Amino acid sequence: MPVHPTERLKGIATFVAVAEAGSFTAAAQRLNLTNSAVGKAIARLEERLGSRLFERSTRRLRLTDAGHAYRQVCVQVLEDLEAAERVLASDDAVPSGRLRVDLPATFGRLRAWPALLQFAGTHPQVMPHVSFTDRFVDLVEDGVDVAVRIGGADNEVWPAALDHRTLGYEELIFCAAPAYLDIHGAPASGADLLDHAAVLYGRADGSTAPWLLRAESASVVRQPMTGRAVLGNAEALVGAVEAGLGVAQLATWLVARQIAEGRLVALLPQLTTQGLPLHIVWQRSRSHAPKVQALIAHLAATLHIGA
Repeated sequence: MPVHPTERLKGIATFVAVAEAGSFTAAAQRLNLTNSAVGKAIARLEERLGSRLFERSTRRLRLTDAGHAYRQVCVQVLEDLEAAERVLASDDAVPSGRLRVDLPATFGRLRAWPALLQFAGTHPQVMPHVSFTDRFVDLVEDGVDVAVRIGGADNEVWPAALDHRTLGYEELIFCAAPAYLDIHGAPASGADLLDHAAVLYGRADGSTAPWLLRAESASVVRQPMTGRAVLGNAEALVGAVEAGLGVAQLATWLVARQIAEGRLVALLPQLTTQGLPLHIVWQRSRSHAPKVQALIAHLAATLHIGA
């Protein structure tokens, strides 16, 4: 027989209290209940779940593997309920509580993280929990509130559980180090560019990203290249170009500082092309939480992906 949704909530606050307190007695004192009531609540919960949540002994109480996994979910559920109550209590609720954010590794560290630090300073009651990865995490499965993504579902259909906002697109330019250009000369055209040593981005499957070249018709051609060096990390790619290994096609957000400081030189500006889109993505079910609304607004106002 299916379990009614309200039944699923019974016992989880008691379970979390026991898991945090480490004993039935301490949890009972925290909840103002008897030891017997706490023990019965946990027993009913384990019976309904069909799994043991605690390993019990005369000396200690420990979570099982199933208990650890269930606790993570329960903590998030309780936080979401608390956030929902705050939203209902006031239209001007102050952003607060744990905020799970996932950022792309390089763009996150260089651009999104400074914006998030500014946000945290403005909202002292928010507790950011931030991960940096180039893997597109499952926001619902991983309990992420808001993610920043470069690439992904541009013209595709987004999952129903997610909402998103597109902030713009990368601008890709060709660049090289002054020392490299002193030896090899600067390319005067797209055809000339193909004769230069290429520093390429390499994927985990062994393939390399082609150069995107703008043709006379203004269409963009994907040009496969043989790499003088192939690297699977954006910052390492910039370092290789700065060291004079060759020419690379890179996003302006990645090399704007190096160009401004003269460590890299932008080449053939007429060949600038559009790269990947920048998205803010969030769980639709959490879109009314003040902390989520505030972060989306802040990132939309502060994140820029162009030069």
